Amino acid sequence: MTLSQEIKTLIKLALEEDIQTGDITSTATVAESVKGRGFVKAKSKGIFCGCDVFTEVFRQIDPNIRCAWNVQDGESLDAGQKCLSFEGSLRSILIAERTALNFIQRLSGIATLTNEFVSQIRHTSAKIIDTRKTTPLWRELEKYAVRTGGGSNHRMGLYDMFLIKDNHIAAAGGMAPAIRSVITYKERSQNRRPIEVETKNLAEVKEALQFPIQRIMLDNMNVSEMREAVKLINRRCEVEASGGVTLESVRAIAETGVDFISVGSLTHSAPAMDLSLLIETI
Repeated sequence: MTLSQEIKTLIKLALEEDIQTGDITSTATVAESVKGRGFVKAKSKGIFCGCDVFTEVFRQIDPNIRCAWNVQDGESLDAGQKCLSFEGSLRSILIAERTALNFIQRLSGIATLTNEFVSQIRHTSAKIIDTRKTTPLWRELEKYAVRTGGGSNHRMGLYDMFLIKDNHIAAAGGMAPAIRSVITYKERSQNRRPIEVETKNLAEVKEALQFPIQRIMLDNMNVSEMREAVKLINRRCEVEASGGVTLESVRAIAETGVDFISVGSLTHSAPAMDLSLLIETI
């Protein structure tokens, strides 16, 4: 992963949040001259994510710390398996370790959960996609973790797709007025971004199909309704299933023939992967 300046700044702020006026415990107990080494190992099975982020945390504290990776982003880890080893100033390692672990535990947890969803639907052509339900300022990282786990990204923000949701429809006075307003805006501004419309029942699907849109979202429909909607749409545009998707339900949803399945829990509810960092003096 190529780290953007925004991510490097996020790491800088995360370190400043933790260190503030200094790591008083490490400064009091470890001489500046003491060298150390250590490793990170997995305490649970999962998909690893965050090599470059971890390395950048250490680099910002002390560029002389050397990291040697045993895995790359997207690779599976077994419980007890070592991810990497490192060597350098023991005080610097102690200062950086928690922030570095926080990043990779979060990202690896997202990658692992995404991979579990993807594994459930490999026999279909549907794709697992994320949502905008991300941690503020972590979106680029969390959506990268989704890709690392085998998923795909929905829109990155409010700027790269027209997504007409129920609140837009209510504010515009109905689905048809909302879609017409978007089409008019596109023509006037020469914006080529695709249009997606949220629907809650078959009547709304039929209404949306009267317009030149690129994707219809089937929001919180049951499997039977989704299957009927897919037949009704008949490849005239892409179809996305959304709302309350779980590991237990995703297989049946994929088998209805939808193109995409959006899962908010990938980023808002993924449990952190259990990783531990152990050190020793040299």
